[in-house]
Amino acid sequence: MATRERMVYMNLAKISANGQITVPAEIRHLLGLKPGDKVLFLQKPSGEIVINNASAQAIYKAQRAFEGVAEQMGVYNEDDVQALVDEVRYGKE
Repeated sequence: MATRERMVYMNLAKISANGQITVPAEIRHLLGLKPGDKVLFLQKPSGEIVINNASAQAIYKAQRAFEGVAEQMGVYNEDDVQALVDEVRYGKE
């Protein structure tokens, strides 16, 4: 069985006087970040800091919390969640 090696990306970003950074385009693409998105900074027990797309993390957390229930309701992705919200909110199917 062949194993797929994971690419490791390294980029530098400069911190402005206001404490702001520009997330490199390659990293924005990998995280699926768009203008206005929020990023989540997580510190692992090792001390390593990881940056994630906060929207994606919230969805993954909700999916884990409702594991099994979502599948029973046919909710597998963001589009399914939006359809369910629309159905409840507007009576659309």
